[in-house]
Amino acid sequence: MPLQNRVTPFGEIVAVASRGMFTGNRGIIHDPATRTLLTRRWSSPAWITCVCDFRGRRREVMATRSWTELFFLDEATALAAGHRPCFYCRRNDANAFAAAWARGNGLARVGAKEIDAALHRERLDGRAKRLHPLPRAVDELPDGAMVMADGDSYLISQGRALRWSFAGYRAVDQPLDDALLLTPPSTLRTLDAGYRPALHASTRTT
Repeated sequence: MPLQNRVTPFGEIVAVASRGMFTGNRGIIHDPATRTLLTRRWSSPAWITCVCDFRGRRREVMATRSWTELFFLDEATALAAGHRPCFYCRRNDANAFAAAWARGNGLARVGAKEIDAALHRERLDGRAKRLHPLPRAVDELPDGAMVMADGDSYLISQGRALRWSFAGYRAVDQPLDDALLLTPPSTLRTLDAGYRPALHASTRTT
């Protein structure tokens, strides 16, 4: 049985076999004795995205009283869920994200705590995912942005909307009527300011 540790663009944590390109965490939210999630879905406002392979270190997933390993299809999925790059294992990406976050949000500079506080306000509506109005047309959103329409998640890549799944993306030929923004607005402005998230290979073959 797969563990419940795969994250959707809505920020939900579900059990599926595949893991994706990135891992990350929201603090300790599991019981290592049973390797199952607790009722809470975060224990820290620092929701981070990490590389799966760092200096050859190996971890047994959800087996110790340490951070709870979560997995994401790609970085766009993690950003939509409300995560940001880790300053430890992804320092270059995290610095680029922070610099673009500052530019996009009208600041001279910003630290991790300020980003985390802003994202925490934007990603949650109680325990549910907070959805946001679109600032402009879907096909004008930057690469890496994600929206919700008719209950599904869509990635915007080169002006195209690609339907998200745990296996990757596929193109759709339909208007996204009444779409809402999944990516937190401050992160969207970060994408507008030039940050380019790592996308699943299916975006290049769809």
